[in-house]
Amino acid sequence: MRIILFSGKGGVGKTTISASTGYKLSKLGYRVIVVSLDPAHSLADAFDIPDEEKFKAGGLPIRINDNLFIQEIDIQEEIDRYWGDVYRFLELLFNTTGLDEVLAEELAILPGMEEVTSLLYVNKYYREKEFDVLILDLPPTGESLRFVSMPTVLKWYMKKIFKTERMVMKVARPVVGRLTDVPLPDESYFKALENFYEKLKGVDEILIDPQITSVRLVSNPEKMVIKESQRAFMYFNLFGVNVDGVIVNKIIPADAGDCSYLKKWIDIQRKYVEKIEDYFSPVPVFKVPLLEEEVFGTQRLEVLSDLIYGDRDPSEVFFKERPYEFIERDGEYLIKIRAPFVKKDTVSLLKGEDEVVVRVGNFKSHILLPRKLRKLEPKGAKIEDGYIFVRLGEA
Repeated sequence: MRIILFSGKGGVGKTTISASTGYKLSKLGYRVIVVSLDPAHSLADAFDIPDEEKFKAGGLPIRINDNLFIQEIDIQEEIDRYWGDVYRFLELLFNTTGLDEVLAEELAILPGMEEVTSLLYVNKYYREKEFDVLILDLPPTGESLRFVSMPTVLKWYMKKIFKTERMVMKVARPVVGRLTDVPLPDESYFKALENFYEKLKGVDEILIDPQITSVRLVSNPEKMVIKESQRAFMYFNLFGVNVDGVIVNKIIPADAGDCSYLKKWIDIQRKYVEKIEDYFSPVPVFKVPLLEEEVFGTQRLEVLSDLIYGDRDPSEVFFKERPYEFIERDGEYLIKIRAPFVKKDTVSLLKGEDEVVVRVGNFKSHILLPRKLRKLEPKGAKIEDGYIFVRLGEA
């Protein structure tokens, strides 16, 4: 099974591109499900599905054609399915503080519940093998990163904290319960967490397997959008999730018109597209023009998918090597950059505010630094076995 995640800043066109990719794959004969993880769902709108049909689905899959299903996850429905005892305890806890009942119910849906519930579906669909391709329309970048980091966080909690917390609460509950009216989690709460975690086992390995899972970053040729795409690219690399493509959406065609207003925007976008190719090399960049009409409905989605992929199969893994990674060795940090065609030559290093630019002849790579390393300066570099190793140190 192939899993393809579409991530990017809000408003760049992730949902439309997710929908068009799913539709193209279904036409190629693959069994596909496209799942929206964005709390503000618009996946059904991309297929022009009436509101009453969306409401009737209740967060379950909707059939588009013989091979294609879509699903907009309804967190309230998922709470009833998976989070029952945990949610009821949290609701009771908030109610005890004197909060309004409706507000208590809302607050009981903690940050991360949607992402974790979505991971359940990843595991479910992967194990059941009902579909050939699972496409995830991720929420904006910050939530997307929380989604891919959640398996690691949960594994750490279950191994380091859960058993101790459960044991302490078992001993303390009878005593503390007589001294306070504040509700304490009972055994059903811990059992619900344990059962939930069991359903998630193995999903972390699925997400970091480049043969199975790919992230495709959706961007626009705009300065702030590109910066956010760079940050997402860096963090997905840090988490070990393969980025196999960057889709630059809403490019104004060069022949769009003769007015000075359009010409100025065309020129601005052209420069940003060049930067995107520079920043994300060697990851493939797909350039998508801004269409004359709003994209919704299967006919227009098919047009869009052809513009993105042409004759290529969207389920293909377009790229599966980490362009760079950060390594800690003997108390210092190195940046290991994939550069298989670079021969021994002088390496030029430039430190920006939050990035290191590495140049060797015609090869140039922009490496955005994590917060922890931003105060460090490039101290030297060497080329070895098809990689450039950049040494970082104190200024």
